[in-house]
This record gives sequence, C-alpha cells and structure tokens, in this order.
Amino acid sequence: MRFTLRRRVQFYETDAAGIVHFSWFFRYMEEAEHAMWRDAGLSIHPGVSDLGWPRIAASFDFRRPLRFEDEFNVLIRVAEMKSRTIRYDCVLEKDGDTLATGTMTIACVRKQPTMQAVDIPAEIREQLQR
Repeated sequence: MRFTLRRRVQFYETDAAGIVHFSWFFRYMEEAEHAMWRDAGLSIHPGVSDLGWPRIAASFDFRRPLRFEDEFNVLIRVAEMKSRTIRYDCVLEKDGDTLATGTMTIACVRKQPTMQAVDIPAEIREQLQR
C-alpha cells in the first residue's frame, strides 16, 4: 500500500538555523503512517485493542533542507510485511526534489500480560496489502 500526505512546515518545527529540525522528519513519517492506516479503514491505536505497534528501527538520510512554510509531500509505502513486522519506506519531496528518504520498522505485539510479539492479524494484513 502507498499513501501521500501533503504538509506545510510550521514555525515551531524549525531550529535556530531556520530549517526543520531533523527529529521532525520522523514525526512526518509517523503522521503519514497513521493517515495511511486511516485510509485503509484501520487505526494503529484503537482504544479497545490489546495490540500495540512499537517502533523497532527507524532511519533517515537527508539531502536538502525544509524551511518554514515550505509545502512538501510525505510518501509512505509498505515495503515489506513479515509475519510480525511491517517495514515502511518513506520519501519527503518538494517540487519534485527528494529532500530525505527513510525507513521505519514496527512490530505487532500483544500488550498484556507482558509485551510479546504476535502475528499480524489477517484483517490488518489484508487492508495494508491493498
């Protein structure tokens, strides 16, 4: 599954140099992830679920800066789905230029009685593989 989120840089996301602080790129990726799940008719954190989705790996490679009020796209896709993990690929782009590329891997866990990795439920797998 692929999803594109259109975004505008807010002032509080910038640092003293006037560019987006690197930590925000991870937030942008996560925001796009949540929007992708909603688009698939899912929620990554439904209130009554015993499942959780902790992040087990995340990285970004930066190419160009983002500045206050820049409009940009966050493109995210499910790159790989194993029995218990999902890996996303993410590209941030502005006006056709790649600003950064990243990946994030999440694990499906049962939260109670102790956190333990479990297989991704079939209904979630099916919706995200569309």
